[in-house]
Amino acid sequence: MRSTGNRRAVIVGIFIFLGLAIFIWTVLTLGSQKNTFQKSITVKTYFQNVNGLQKGNNVWFSGVKVGTIEDVALIGNGKVQVIMNIDEKAVPYIHKNAKAKLSTDGLIGNKIIEIYDGSSQAPAISNGDVLNNQELLSTDQMMATLSKNNDNLLAITANLKVISNKMAEGEGSVGKLLNDETFADALIKTVETLHSASANLQQLSSNVSHYTARLNDTGTLANNLVTDTVIFSKLRSTVGQLQEVANKSNEVISSLQGAANTVNEGLKNTNAPAGMLLGDEKTAGSLKITMQNLQSASIKLNDDLEAVQHNFLLRGFFKKKAKIEKVKIDTSSK
Repeated sequence: MRSTGNRRAVIVGIFIFLGLAIFIWTVLTLGSQKNTFQKSITVKTYFQNVNGLQKGNNVWFSGVKVGTIEDVALIGNGKVQVIMNIDEKAVPYIHKNAKAKLSTDGLIGNKIIEIYDGSSQAPAISNGDVLNNQELLSTDQMMATLSKNNDNLLAITANLKVISNKMAEGEGSVGKLLNDETFADALIKTVETLHSASANLQQLSSNVSHYTARLNDTGTLANNLVTDTVIFSKLRSTVGQLQEVANKSNEVISSLQGAANTVNEGLKNTNAPAGMLLGDEKTAGSLKITMQNLQSASIKLNDDLEAVQHNFLLRGFFKKKAKIEKVKIDTSSK
């Protein structure tokens, strides 16, 4: 009887010992996960909406768990205060200008706080600091935005459908291009013309480049005009002389124009000799009669000279003169 009671006490003691061991192990495990037995500091941040963030959720920095959420509480102006316990081992790596934002642990996991950014020049965080935050879109906002994008996408799809139908029916420039061979041929010819113009422009550019390269060839006229100051000064002097000649030519032309005007005025004036000859009919008639009289007198004089040549007193003189002239002609012909 006594041995049975002792054995029962041993079994109960073993179960109690195992229960205590499991309890201690559970407490240590949960404590390590919640950083219960680690030294930490407290920092704060504020959000308009925490989207289900709860006390005990994790705090991450650069993909490493650095603390837990100590408290989530509403304060004035509709803001939510989030107090975080940060492990002292991670404090040197988190700086005062770091930011906090809401995130999720996996695709549909618990809400967490993610600390990011912060420059190394800024000092490390200390107990009681307040971190700046970045508000994220809520699920409702994202769904509203997605719905609006879907509506826009539907409108774009409808417009594309209308455009494709018009193109298939040959409406518009693109439709004509796809269905009208004449329009397509004209477009091809236009492209060929542009290609030819581009080739000509390229050839012109090449010629200009060749010409500009020739400017660097010493001894050529173009190079001398560009670089030789003596030739340029002579050319400038020549141009100046040509300008003087042109000015003098203008003066001569002006003088000739004045003389021509004077002659024209003299010809129009019937009192002047030239004007009288050209404009006075009486003078012209008198001059005509005088010319007729001179012609008659010259005919009579010619007859008188012919008669004198046949006169016996002067016939020998004229024969001798004729022989002398004939000898001269024969001598010159030889």
